Amino acid sequence: MESSLKDDSPVNTEAAIASDGTPRSNSSTKLWRPPLDWMDVLWLVFLGVLAFLPPLGEIHKQLTLLAIGVVQLCEGWFLRRFPKRGTMYAVLLKITLATLLIDHTGELPSINSSYWPVYFLPVVTAAEYFRPLATLLWTALAAAAYCSYLYPALQEYEISAESYGLLGIRILFFFLAAMVVNRFVMENRRQIKRYQDLAETLAETNRKLEQAQEEARRSERLAALGQMSAGLAHEIRNPLGVIKGSAEMLQQKLGDSNALEGELAGYISSETNRLSSLVTRFLDFARPLHVELQPQEITAVLDRALQSVSRNQKDAPVRVEREYEPGLPLVPLDESLCEQAFVNLIQNAYDAMGGSRGTLRVTAARASRSKSEGVEVRIEDSGPGIPLQLREQIFNPFVTTKKTGVGLGLSIVSRIVDGHHGTIRIEDKGDDQPGACFVVYFPGEASS
Repeated sequence: MESSLKDDSPVNTEAAIASDGTPRSNSSTKLWRPPLDWMDVLWLVFLGVLAFLPPLGEIHKQLTLLAIGVVQLCEGWFLRRFPKRGTMYAVLLKITLATLLIDHTGELPSINSSYWPVYFLPVVTAAEYFRPLATLLWTALAAAAYCSYLYPALQEYEISAESYGLLGIRILFFFLAAMVVNRFVMENRRQIKRYQDLAETLAETNRKLEQAQEEARRSERLAALGQMSAGLAHEIRNPLGVIKGSAEMLQQKLGDSNALEGELAGYISSETNRLSSLVTRFLDFARPLHVELQPQEITAVLDRALQSVSRNQKDAPVRVEREYEPGLPLVPLDESLCEQAFVNLIQNAYDAMGGSRGTLRVTAARASRSKSEGVEVRIEDSGPGIPLQLREQIFNPFVTTKKTGVGLGLSIVSRIVDGHHGTIRIEDKGDDQPGACFVVYFPGEASS
């Protein structure tokens, strides 16, 4: 019987019981009942009245009623003390006490005791704590305990058919009460489950709404900064061309006649080249993104990006680990843009490790987002990581952790991922694992 009852669990207003029949203990669950409320006082009053009703002078009856009162008042503590089997022990204890009360309150035969409704206590308790099938089994056990007094009665008395009918009526009322209470409890459980599911759905919806709002604000900022960057870049590029041309002509004219002035002209030319490169990055950031999607193997694009960065970082003592899930689906990608995004992320990882020995881990696996199947790429490094206060802004333009960085690389990566209808985020690796982890999701063909 234990195995059939163990997996059924109660839900009532005083205790939070898990689906396996054990009380839940968490920070949001308060004590199941106050130390002594007015219901407990009323319960003690009713038991006290029973103690002074016939049969009078029966000390065993009064002690049994006292034990029933103590068990009921301490039930919450009892369930906490025995979380796995506490509900089963509580019902068994009440059946035992009810049987003792019948034994000490009835004239022979004891089955005729007027206190037979005491069996409603374990029956109702089982209905509160267990599912329908287990409730029926516990009720049958309580009825069997009550009917156990038939055997001594049959040894000395002759029981009429009418008495058997009366006994059957009492037992049927046990089952009726159990089913009525259990039906209410089960409906209450369903309502609580619906409310919990609704609360979880609302929380998830709010989280997605906040994320969408943040992405919309970021897109607006990117659009405004892109327009401004495009205008400034065009205005700066023309003077830079004039400065560079003039510096080169001056350097050629001076030749070796004036070494100092020639060196200064060379500085002007090199710094002009650096500014021109910066302007080109601004234009890349501001230029409208034209994405041409074709089904591609994302692992091949990742490998090319890794090779491209590793060629420029031959002396970097970085160990590269690759882990690709076999049989990944094709993903609609713009091959060149996607490779550019991966190159930026991998280059950032190399820069973060700063030439020291480190590990770059690149993984690709199947993933689901909003009921759509796709591929998730994770790029992890063992560098110092990204400060917590910058994680929400790291994809905004001009936000960088590098001393010499401009802060456009991750902004461009974010635009490219958005153009593929994907998502990019920074995942916390935990306090015991240094480094940064960028997680990029690309939706599959059907979802894009």
